[in-house]
Amino acid sequence: MPTDRYSPRERLAMILAGEQPDRYAVSMWRHFFHLESTIDGTVDAMVHFQNEFNWDFMKINPRADFHIEDWGFRQTFSTDEFTKHRKDHYPIQTPDDWRTIRPLDPTDGILGDHLRVIEKIRKRVGPDLPLFMTLFTPLAVAGRLIERNEDLIAHLRSHPEIVQPALEAITTTFTRYASEIRNAGADGLFYATTHFASSDMMTWDEYRTWGIPYDRPVIEATESDATNILHVCDTNAFVTQLAEEKYPAQILSWNAYSPTNLPLDKAYTNITDYVIASGVDDLAWLQLSEPDEVSYLVSELTERYAPERLIVAPTCAIPPETPADNLRAVRRAVYV
Repeated sequence: MPTDRYSPRERLAMILAGEQPDRYAVSMWRHFFHLESTIDGTVDAMVHFQNEFNWDFMKINPRADFHIEDWGFRQTFSTDEFTKHRKDHYPIQTPDDWRTIRPLDPTDGILGDHLRVIEKIRKRVGPDLPLFMTLFTPLAVAGRLIERNEDLIAHLRSHPEIVQPALEAITTTFTRYASEIRNAGADGLFYATTHFASSDMMTWDEYRTWGIPYDRPVIEATESDATNILHVCDTNAFVTQLAEEKYPAQILSWNAYSPTNLPLDKAYTNITDYVIASGVDDLAWLQLSEPDEVSYLVSELTERYAPERLIVAPTCAIPPETPADNLRAVRRAVYV
């Protein structure tokens, strides 16, 4: 593999400044279900994955429900690398249960443990690797407190006066947490909407009411020197609409391969305020192709899009069973 001219931090800074770097930046991320139940297990998994593939930034991928465990969510942790944790108890069973959601101390409990994860990873990887901590938007956090996403939407529509204070408590908690994430050593957030910034779940007008006013305080709390990635999840996603909202993020990520979403070529032409992080179809060819085919498909991206506008990245967390040889093929293919 050729020798890099710049460090990952220098390369990303060039890209964000609109300057052509020495090569395309690339990163992948995944869950390690069998390791992520403890601080040290999470740290070891993230650092080992980084050391194996030398990505240009680390998207810290904690267990998905760390956001809500301090509000009473319970799960049984998986001991298998490819099996998700079992969800045992959701704090919200009825609309009245939203009244129990109060602001948390972001430095305590499970949230505090994940600040320690960031601190330990930073110590292990050093200063030259950009770190982004995964954080869900307040609406997305609320959606994990209840078993069915549809039930949250139903409660928002039928009992807004009960759900709104809970959303405010979640926002207060994670606004404080976003600031603590920076103090712990992260460069910013990988800020994910999960299922909710999508017409599959609600209208755009509803998202403007229940999403945007709560999204903004959290991402703004990272301060002006942060680098943030806005990840708009799912199908029928409000990618264009959220890009027009101009959140304080520099990088935009979404599933450009879903036929219901904004295609990569249109985003590249029309969304110029963000660097794009996408292009790798992790649910199809990244898993199913041979390594030489993966290299060819990545080379198609690098022939069409400039390295100061495109970071080679997946549509979301890659499946844990993705072949390591295919990841190495992606990593090699960014040298052009």
